[in-house]
Amino acid sequence: MKLGISKASIQNPIPPLMLIISVIGIFSYLKLPINAEPNISFPVLTITVTQNRASPEEMERSVTIPVEDAVASVADIRHITSSISEGESVTTLEFNLETDINKALNAVKNSISEIRASLPKTVDEPTIEVGDTEGGAIAYYAVESSQMNETELSAFIDDSIVKELLSLEGVQKVKRLGGRNREIRVEVNAEKLNAYKTGIDEISTQIRNISQNTPAGRTLTGEDEYSIKVMSKAADINKLRELPISLSDGRVIKLSEIASVKDRCNLDRSQSYLNGRRVVGFNVYRSRGASDTVVYERVNAAIEKKSAMYDNLRILPVYNSVDTTKESFSTARKTLIEGTILTVLVVFMFLHNLRSTIIAAIAIPLSILPAFAVMDFLGYTLNSISILALTLVIGILVDDAIVEIENIEKHLSMNKRPYKAAIDASESIGFAVILISLTIIAVFLPVSFVSGITGQYFRQFGITVAAAVTGSLIVARTITPLLCAYILKPVTEHKEENSRYSSLKNSYVYLLNLALSNRKKTAFASVLFLCLSFMGMTLIPTAFSPEGDNGLTQVSFTLSPNSTAETTAQRLLEIEKDVRAQDGVKSTFITINNSDVSKAELLIVLKPHAERNFTKKEFQNSLGQRLTSLPDLIFSFNNEMSQRDVSVLLTGKDARLLEDTAQVLKEQMKGIEGIQNIQEKLPLKRKELQVELSPYEASRQGVSVQSAGDVIRIATLGDTDSNLGKMSTPQKQLPIRVMLRENDRYSADVLKHLIVKSDTGRAVQLNTIASFCYGVSDAGIERFDRGRRIAVEADLISGYTIGDILSKVHDLDILKNLPKSVFMPEYGDEEYMNEMFSQFGVAIISGLLLVYVLLSLLFNDLIEPFSIMLALPLSIGGAVIALLLYGGALDMSSIIGILMLMGIAAKNSILLTDCINEKRRAGCDRYTSLIEAGEERARPIIMTTIAMIAGMVPSLFYGGSGATFRQSMAVTVIGGLTVSTVLSLLIVPVFYSYADDLRHKALTIIRAMTTVTKEDIEKEKS
Repeated sequence: MKLGISKASIQNPIPPLMLIISVIGIFSYLKLPINAEPNISFPVLTITVTQNRASPEEMERSVTIPVEDAVASVADIRHITSSISEGESVTTLEFNLETDINKALNAVKNSISEIRASLPKTVDEPTIEVGDTEGGAIAYYAVESSQMNETELSAFIDDSIVKELLSLEGVQKVKRLGGRNREIRVEVNAEKLNAYKTGIDEISTQIRNISQNTPAGRTLTGEDEYSIKVMSKAADINKLRELPISLSDGRVIKLSEIASVKDRCNLDRSQSYLNGRRVVGFNVYRSRGASDTVVYERVNAAIEKKSAMYDNLRILPVYNSVDTTKESFSTARKTLIEGTILTVLVVFMFLHNLRSTIIAAIAIPLSILPAFAVMDFLGYTLNSISILALTLVIGILVDDAIVEIENIEKHLSMNKRPYKAAIDASESIGFAVILISLTIIAVFLPVSFVSGITGQYFRQFGITVAAAVTGSLIVARTITPLLCAYILKPVTEHKEENSRYSSLKNSYVYLLNLALSNRKKTAFASVLFLCLSFMGMTLIPTAFSPEGDNGLTQVSFTLSPNSTAETTAQRLLEIEKDVRAQDGVKSTFITINNSDVSKAELLIVLKPHAERNFTKKEFQNSLGQRLTSLPDLIFSFNNEMSQRDVSVLLTGKDARLLEDTAQVLKEQMKGIEGIQNIQEKLPLKRKELQVELSPYEASRQGVSVQSAGDVIRIATLGDTDSNLGKMSTPQKQLPIRVMLRENDRYSADVLKHLIVKSDTGRAVQLNTIASFCYGVSDAGIERFDRGRRIAVEADLISGYTIGDILSKVHDLDILKNLPKSVFMPEYGDEEYMNEMFSQFGVAIISGLLLVYVLLSLLFNDLIEPFSIMLALPLSIGGAVIALLLYGGALDMSSIIGILMLMGIAAKNSILLTDCINEKRRAGCDRYTSLIEAGEERARPIIMTTIAMIAGMVPSLFYGGSGATFRQSMAVTVIGGLTVSTVLSLLIVPVFYSYADDLRHKALTIIRAMTTVTKEDIEKEKS
């Protein structure tokens, strides 16, 4: 088939289109943002409902279950997860990735509004928020000052740093870690309170009512309009002390007579420590779709500017993920450059012609630059996936150019002038070059339509490869022939063929003759190899994605629910001191949870890869063994998604049965090799002082559970933040918190004698209507898809994969014989992994069908494409062998590699088949055509294969955070490409002969059945 594209390019040597596209590509590359991973948008909504001091069981029954039932009918919900603690219910709705979050938000709001009236009257208005952040925090900072105390430092962060950073484009959230807030503390004397027969809630209410500035309308004075405002009497702390308090008997006293008023900070619950010393910290989250590096540069510039303004202030960087992103990008860029250099060197070794090598080298940047333009147009980023796609496609980009140049050199050896040789050669090889590129594009096109989280990765990889290959095809059909026509020199003397190459060619021709002479044995051997390949695939462990090494280990700790902030801090500081003493640890950062001081997180920042001799996983395994020996401590290592390595989820309605099943599962999992630190996330029991009202006495004296609870809550913690009075200062409004003195609020005897007002206003002591005793209850409740949930979790040991472990877990007796009311849903890595394999199957099948249709249309034959596509499954055998030798897993990385193999492997078959057909059209018999085509096309096939392998070799040897992802993919492609090339050179000609026999038999049958003769067809054509 003759195509005039190359001829037109040679005759009109002004290719402005490629020049324009290249310039656009350069500008696109310069402005493409750099991210660690592709932008993956998780449509998430959170529904938060609070109720003053309600128990988790009460919140679940009266709030969480009605909310879950209400939103269950909203379309496209993937999972419903609820976390319930004292006084708070947080329900998280995870939607399918393609969901329009704005439509989902409106639907959820409508559902909640329909049940709002049926929720308890004492709950606050439900808040519904969209999860706008993407991934974890990109940076952590610690702040120190020699002149500001912790409260002042906290205020400085809230009022100055946080506000300034939130104004930056791309910053979605800034969260303060540790620190204390300034407040006005009114500490009431319990004895005087009882003597005056006044409830502490009355004191709090009066202060709130009299401490607010309230707008009160407008008035006219003459021709001027004035606004009216009722001013607070609590304008400063001295006036607050003089504030008159009305007692129930009609008397009025000063607040200072019953309480001390102090300008203090709130209770010391939230704490943070950097390398063992107490600091106040904060972290920064980027918004969805923003660039890691761009946002971090803006944040860092703002922080450096802020630090320069204050001599006594130090803002210390603790950790940022951007350094890892930049390191990974730098490594990928080096890999790309070195792969390009190696590819060009391989071309030179084969061609032995500097001019031809330069022409081939020019094809690489000209092919990549249009890909950058496409990435920019589609809103992609330079990330681990897109850069890796370009790295692995380097060999393909030069492939088309090599085929063109090699064929042009063959025509030059026929004593043709370069101009004539370029035209004749490009026209003779044009069909094969176009077919090769279209086949690769056909494999990757279906990837663009893969859904789910896997599709987010596959899509960027497939589109980037398809764009680069399209650019390569355009360059090969226009620029390469043009340069050859005007740069190559005529052949003045014919060089003798290299003796080593001649020997290899003779050996190949001998083997090809042997294979064609023993077609049945060759076919049987290839089928056997294919079967063994699929059997070998079952020996490869499975996983979702190779674990990287970002240099950050996050450890979550849970102590007894009754632990104080001081107890938690002391335990964590002991652990942190031991960790910081280890070689390879750069710094540590502790944060204690404000809402639950029994929980804390330890961030361990490791030194750069070059400065330590262990991986992040090895460090975690070693640390986990030491932490396991510590008593009364639950810990877990969180991955980049804030999840444990292995998490088996159990759900059900019967909480007791669920706990018993989880306990059995935990014991059985202890027998599985490859995991450690096995823990069951049972609802923790919290010791509590239980106040039980006597129904008769409480009713007789007119005291409700709500009023009794309000009095005790205000006495021990103060009122809720929304109900606190406020004192205005020039800087901000300070909350006024009313509570008992420290010694009083920690005494059960004092609490028993607190006054609570009855419905009639009579003062009633709590001990006259209630009994006080100690007991236990759930500290929190977790739910999943509208049922109680318990997770049994563990950490992976180095050398084991999640798929391998989960298959062993599923074989446990307890999971094979689960109670009828207990279920094990797929969630986390297991769900994503199964989704990945199913989506991969769809992509492969769709790609193969598209390739078959394309080959059938272009070859005008339904049988011949089967011999071409035979090389595709043969490549899997090489990938399996390579992965088994490497010790890799069948995960996202290797699957993308296999997907790439599907496109590359067909190249050899197309080159061979096209040449065989060309020989046969020239009058050669089939056997001669098979031998001569193999002899003629072996050199470009081997050359392009080695060039592609050379382009991937640097990916095997570079370390860094993304090393495992790159190496697994490179191993897969190199192994599959090597084996498929060797086998296709021998097996494709054999199957071509079988396909040709089948075609002749089919045509004979068809001709016997039809009444149309060949003469009728020729006559109609004429």
